[in-house]
Amino acid sequence: MKTKERGFFGEVWRNYKRSFGAMLGLVIIGVMLLITIVGAFYYSYDDITKQVITDRMKEPSAEHWFGTDEFGRDIFARIVYGARYSLSIGFAAVMFSALVGITLGALAGYYGGLVETIIMRLTDVFMAIPAILFGICLVSAFGQSLFILTMAVSISSIPSVVRITRASVMTVSKMEYIESARAAGANDFIIIFRHVLVNAMAPIIVQSTLLLGGSIVAIAGLSFIGLGIEAPLPEWGSMLSSSRGYIRKKPYMALYPGLAIMIAVMGFNLIGDGIRDSMDPKLKK
Repeated sequence: MKTKERGFFGEVWRNYKRSFGAMLGLVIIGVMLLITIVGAFYYSYDDITKQVITDRMKEPSAEHWFGTDEFGRDIFARIVYGARYSLSIGFAAVMFSALVGITLGALAGYYGGLVETIIMRLTDVFMAIPAILFGICLVSAFGQSLFILTMAVSISSIPSVVRITRASVMTVSKMEYIESARAAGANDFIIIFRHVLVNAMAPIIVQSTLLLGGSIVAIAGLSFIGLGIEAPLPEWGSMLSSSRGYIRKKPYMALYPGLAIMIAVMGFNLIGDGIRDSMDPKLKK
């Protein structure tokens, strides 16, 4: 009996399912997204900002699963509400960095010469600046806002996408079918975005997935030092920062926001590792 031939994505999914860690990461992020979406309908702005002094710094209980903070606000509600900022900014930052990085990397890898030199030297300059320092400078110069925070995180991620894309495009652009497309009269735009990038996306997808975890850490880091989401809006990094003074007496106040960051980053890293392994030709059978 003839077996049905799998497509590229079908083969990737087949290999992906073989990894327990990859599936665990998918479940973790899926559950986290589900909780965030449900929480958006359940918790309002007033629920996470209302101060109840009589409930301040209560230990975790059936009424307050993760306890309350120094202003009597429910920590679980604030973590769920704050997930929308950490995850949405992380996704937006990676999408922007991928869009810019793929475009610049494709131009550098396809044309080479002076174009490649200019793009790669600019990339080296940005790579020489620590991401957290660049974020501090950008937020200090333009003020605190969701847009500036997203730009601060995404611009720091662009160089790694440029380098990965350039390497992939340089490999693919030497293939015979690219020469055939040129001989057929296709212009450079069509060749780059229809033929080259389509066949060079595997490592770019892996890199973008792994950047999600780093973006969440960067967002939390900027919020931790007071340059991220403005109070009283909750963000995991700012929640960690506000709990520093109570970490000895009330360690749960720092424990749960820290766990949220750790679990989210671990989930995205597991997904990225799973995608990388599933796209490895050595695993295909």
